[in-house]
Amino acid sequence: MFSAVDVKNLREKTGAGMLDCKKALEESGGDFNKAVDWLREKGISKASKKESRIAAEGLSQIIIEGNKAVILEVNSETDFVAKNDEFKKFITTVGNAILEKGVTTMDEALKLVVNGETIQDYLVSLIAKIGEKISFRRFELVTKEDNQVFGAYSHMGGKISVLTVLNGANEEVARDVSMHTAAMRPAYLKRDEVPSSVIEHESEIIKEQAVNEGKPVEIAEKMVTGRINKYYKEVCLLEQEFVKNPDVTVEEYVKQNGGTVEKMVRFEVGEGIEKKNENFAEEVMSQINK
Repeated sequence: MFSAVDVKNLREKTGAGMLDCKKALEESGGDFNKAVDWLREKGISKASKKESRIAAEGLSQIIIEGNKAVILEVNSETDFVAKNDEFKKFITTVGNAILEKGVTTMDEALKLVVNGETIQDYLVSLIAKIGEKISFRRFELVTKEDNQVFGAYSHMGGKISVLTVLNGANEEVARDVSMHTAAMRPAYLKRDEVPSSVIEHESEIIKEQAVNEGKPVEIAEKMVTGRINKYYKEVCLLEQEFVKNPDVTVEEYVKQNGGTVEKMVRFEVGEGIEKKNENFAEEVMSQINK
């Protein structure tokens, strides 16, 4: 026989799901080592061996239900897997579970139970089945009031997803703002959201550039304000020139349509992840030369 502790230890060693570990111990008469072998033979324990790999491909998705919406990103190692139906099903299942339960943290999300297993176990099983690393990277649950509207836009089949919330206006205007956001990649909604550390860093760079251009230090310092204002217009959604009409800013466009922008969330698959550069020609030659 075996105990719950045995199941826990087997799970920690193999990375397999709780139910798979229990099944392995049952099939192995409670023998821990045989259970490990059973999981290896079934391919289930392979999931844990993929944790060190880089997963920078994948998909993002937006699901809206009434006044709640969720935007999430799940990564894979290859774009091929991102097109897999099982992979797409996982994203949708996770998104719907988050919406239903209203969780806001990754820890809470991974503990949600769907079809008798946690999201964490579901993920491990999917990794074992598909055969490469899959990572549930991030999500954000967004709510709105009755007088607000969601703007949802997905680009390149989910490579970029944007969710906006507008006060007033309408869904068409909100979608326009989301499409602009997908294209122009603002890092922040407005100036107040830009961390002071970022502005300090940019100011130092601007001063250094001005000095390198031959400007005296005192002149360089005076140039900072103007160039920082230009920086704000590049990284803040509200201050960017609207792509459909560069004569107005995004803020002005929305205002002309009776609204204001309350929130913006933009997920671009793999952003911030250091991708591995594959050189297949070199790889083939290295194999030939062995």
